[in-house]
Amino acid sequence: MNTIVEGIVRIFSISLLRYFLLAGIPFVIFYLLFPARLKLQKIQQRYASRKDFIREILHSVQSTLVFTVIGVAILNTPIRHYTLVYSDIHDFPIWYIGVSLALSLVVHDTYFYWMHRLLHHPKLFKLTHLVHHQSINPSPWTSYSFHFLEAAAEGGVLVLITCIMPLHPLTVLLFTITGFIINVYGHLGYELMPRWLRHSWLFEVINTSVHHNLHHRKFKGNYGLYFRVWDRLMGTEHPDYVKEYDKIQARRFNLNEDKSQVPLGDLC
Repeated sequence: MNTIVEGIVRIFSISLLRYFLLAGIPFVIFYLLFPARLKLQKIQQRYASRKDFIREILHSVQSTLVFTVIGVAILNTPIRHYTLVYSDIHDFPIWYIGVSLALSLVVHDTYFYWMHRLLHHPKLFKLTHLVHHQSINPSPWTSYSFHFLEAAAEGGVLVLITCIMPLHPLTVLLFTITGFIINVYGHLGYELMPRWLRHSWLFEVINTSVHHNLHHRKFKGNYGLYFRVWDRLMGTEHPDYVKEYDKIQARRFNLNEDKSQVPLGDLC
């Protein structure tokens, strides 16, 4: 028992440090050092308050603890024997690390979409998801700002993926880091995507910061995490998304709205 507690304390400390680095560095850059220089990239022109940031950080610390307990339970207790986690990295080809990471993100996106839609049921929303939606104008600190019950549901994806596919602990680590970085971008409050993305096939597949920011503003639609696929298949993508994205990018790159619809080759 002491070993498990020590593991929780150690991993919680590391995870908390990761949270403050991966969310804190973008916050310092975009909100403290260069907000004026980067204002054209700001999705909502107003800013959240200091009170909002403090609330988000406190909830995020709580969520980090919940995620830590789930991770330790899976990797460092007898529960591991019921999963497909493997210890020897040579049990599978090295390239499988990358493949399993990509598959984990696909599974996570599917899990998140349906869990997220469920949390928007009126009763569940008031009980849990309302905490996250207090951040109408999200910032990097919003990324882990969940009610503890929602944090448990969010962390449940780790149970799912370790039970349906073989994963090395390194892949689990990469999954949590990659997912969090994308999550921070989704809540950043600034759009970073390059100009060429709009007229590429990638735009039809992946989410952007505008995509998730619109969900925080409107509360409905745009339930996906990494990809647009489920929202488009289920008809839940907000009808204003592409228009809002084009408006932000037109402002960033000094394009008028007509030009934002012109193929990239015609703009160069």
